[in-house]
Amino acid sequence: MGGGMLLLLSCLSAGAMMVGAEDPYLFFTWNVTYGIIAPLGIPQQGILINGQFPGPNINSTTNNNIVVNVFNNLDEPFLLTWNGIQQRKNSWQDGTLGASCPIPPGQNYTYRFQVKDQIGSYSYYPTTAMHRAAGGFGGLRVNSRLLIPVPYADPEDDYTVLIGDWYSKSHTTLQKFLDSGRALGRPDGVLINGKSGKSKGREEPLFTMKPGKTYKYRICNVGLKNTLNFRIQGHPMKLVEMEGSHTIQNSYDSLDVHVGQCLAVLVTADKEPKDYYMVASTRYTKTVLTTTAVISYTNGKGPASPVLPEAPVGWAWTLNQFRSFRWNLTASAARPNPQGSYHYGQINITRTIKLVNSARREGGKLRYAINGVSHTNPATPLKLAEYYGIADKIFKYETMSDDAPATASDKITLEPNVANVTFRTFVEIIFENHEKSIQSWHLDGYSFFAVAVEPGRWTPEKRKNYNLLDAVSRHTVQVFPKSWAAIMLTFDNAGMWNLRSELAERHYLGQELYISVLSPERSLRDEYNIPDNALLCGIIKDLPKPPPYTI
Repeated sequence: MGGGMLLLLSCLSAGAMMVGAEDPYLFFTWNVTYGIIAPLGIPQQGILINGQFPGPNINSTTNNNIVVNVFNNLDEPFLLTWNGIQQRKNSWQDGTLGASCPIPPGQNYTYRFQVKDQIGSYSYYPTTAMHRAAGGFGGLRVNSRLLIPVPYADPEDDYTVLIGDWYSKSHTTLQKFLDSGRALGRPDGVLINGKSGKSKGREEPLFTMKPGKTYKYRICNVGLKNTLNFRIQGHPMKLVEMEGSHTIQNSYDSLDVHVGQCLAVLVTADKEPKDYYMVASTRYTKTVLTTTAVISYTNGKGPASPVLPEAPVGWAWTLNQFRSFRWNLTASAARPNPQGSYHYGQINITRTIKLVNSARREGGKLRYAINGVSHTNPATPLKLAEYYGIADKIFKYETMSDDAPATASDKITLEPNVANVTFRTFVEIIFENHEKSIQSWHLDGYSFFAVAVEPGRWTPEKRKNYNLLDAVSRHTVQVFPKSWAAIMLTFDNAGMWNLRSELAERHYLGQELYISVLSPERSLRDEYNIPDNALLCGIIKDLPKPPPYTI
């Protein structure tokens, strides 16, 4: 017993994660390399993980400890983020440039994190440069523990569907476009699991279904720019989960999936036994790009019909669909207590932050901003500067106001954009989009309640329209043109967390900020110490490590 206590204390002092011995570990070794891919029929340089495009699917269960040793065999620094995984007390593993140093070429870094108290469908992708435009992305699922009831019968099988728009130009070319002041322009196509179907002739099935059986499809938009509509010929889809929350189980003929968003549906193989197309097509674009993939019945005897189901038109349809999404209040998520036992609508708001996105050319080059500030990443990551006590040498807090100034779209300042939010406060964040294109926002480290999305400008009187009962708890939210969205959450996860546009071009050119949530106690109860294997860079590289947090 004494030896065990000494071992525990040793682990704590070394900054190891405190996890229960009963929680299993999953180990992965990933070699990240360049390789030639041709998803649109044109050879181009792609980023592969263990030779795969897309990358491997991670299949985990609530509270599993995931250990991923990433070897960077590229010729430039590389980082992965685990989109939607909350990294409780552990922003060190979040994989953003504000929280950690990138992996240098020829070196490796081992991510260690726990999918603590989460279930659902997620993805991972690179956050460095424009690597996401070359690959390096994949699916990450978190299954419910066997003892926790799920509000539907076990499916026959569980499929991951990664949809996204795609450019035939290399990621380095796209990055040069952005660096020179050019926009990316329209994508060249759409992919489903790294391939582009033409809905002509007999294709190899991507998935198979047995007649009469029900299957789960986890659909993630891992693209760069466009909302995509997803549908399956002749098969309604029953929505059961969205970004880690069980939903009211409505059926849909098609679903709009915004960039960075994941959701799960049930599909029953109860139609004529043959092939069927799943279809993904761009939304809100003058030229609609479409791709297909085949689902085949195991006893199927005919090809899929070349007549594809039509996609909806306009964003009012999507807005109405958003309003139909509801949290399943009686279902248990990662814990046995019902989701609805958390009454977020009864918590007093302590702070309101309104964020207005804008685009402007500075010095002839395109930049994107939030409240007039276009984020730049310093050589020393923000979290490391904060941990080492030299934040004042790297960045300033609150360079952006809580309410966008009237001149926010007239002038853009380039600097690190860091907001300081008090630990355990309940905050309302308003996203206001004055532009003519749809936005998709994501917050690391948390899930939030998307209580409203409406056209026009936000005013405090709009709160009477909030859904304060069963808004879905999620980590992305879309904001339509000339519209606004409201989210609410408790900032109870200490760390340095990235709030970003999920649109790759906007993210790369500054439409992001970091939210610093500091625990006043400097205690392991609130946040883990810096990992022993943390990569160090910038001005803290040769500094002595600060005293570790204690209980």
